[in-house]
Amino acid sequence: MIRKRSSGPISDPISDPSIPRNSRTLRVSLVALGASVAWVGCGGGEAPSDEPAGAADAPPQFETTEVAEGVYQFRWIGHNALFAVTSEGVFAFDPISVEAAATYAEEIRRVAPGAELAAIVYSHNHADHATGAEVLRDAFGADVPIYAHRNADAPLRESANPDLPPPTATFDETMTLAGGEIELHYLGRSHSDDIAVGFLPAHDLAFAVDFVSRDRFGYQDLASFYFPDMFDAIEGLLEIPFETIVFGHGPPGDRAAVERQLTYYRDLDAAVRGAVEAGLSEDETAETVLMEDYSHWDRYDDWRELNVRGMHRKLTAAGAGESE
Repeated sequence: MIRKRSSGPISDPISDPSIPRNSRTLRVSLVALGASVAWVGCGGGEAPSDEPAGAADAPPQFETTEVAEGVYQFRWIGHNALFAVTSEGVFAFDPISVEAAATYAEEIRRVAPGAELAAIVYSHNHADHATGAEVLRDAFGADVPIYAHRNADAPLRESANPDLPPPTATFDETMTLAGGEIELHYLGRSHSDDIAVGFLPAHDLAFAVDFVSRDRFGYQDLASFYFPDMFDAIEGLLEIPFETIVFGHGPPGDRAAVERQLTYYRDLDAAVRGAVEAGLSEDETAETVLMEDYSHWDRYDDWRELNVRGMHRKLTAAGAGESE
């Protein structure tokens, strides 16, 4: 029997009904979270402080879980990556950080001994997901290609961060890798303007970061989120025929989880829009729009008010509530 510690939003893949029954936890670090872990966040990306830390019952620092045959979720504290063993080698999504990438490389080697790292894929350019590619390259070969959506290229070149190198190849709308075993899809602006969604057709499995999650409020005041584009992006995600989905944060889910996320943002938009059209200020809206139907969701106490305030600012900036 595998034993592990967990708390908060980290789910047990053995008992969680949203994770396929054949999923199995492969390895759990014995290192608990430390309060002094240093992180980097930029570009509106979700910083690791987005996850609780420091308690005696904190979850292990990292965890590798098989979510489909030959496909693995790698969790580093509160961030998730995904890697797949294909006929052409291992494809690794999101190095996460310099520290995470070192362990990520060890886990890939342990799970797929002797396999080459075929490529690194950035879900988007935010530093809390994309940092650490050079660590993976040093472990497997300096010529490992890096793929990303074309909108990720310019900001990464401008940042000139050696720990976050720009992609070596980009795509516009879709891209296939490993002879079609992996597809990359661009669904438009959402949490950023460059998010690449991974899809593995043989496993009916998708990997989508930051603009959707399972029963979880959007990050803080939604500063980097594009509305109303978000609605189109999530609807586009639902057009991909996945059954299981791994998110950038929190436990995996299914199509229903993505549908609930879309419903939440529509409800948030409608409630805040009604308040704006009634002439309520941001403070008044934050006090009255309680989103109580979602009070059981992760981060309700922390981010409900921030989500409301952020949506109020976006709708006001777009001219909602102005008399014609």
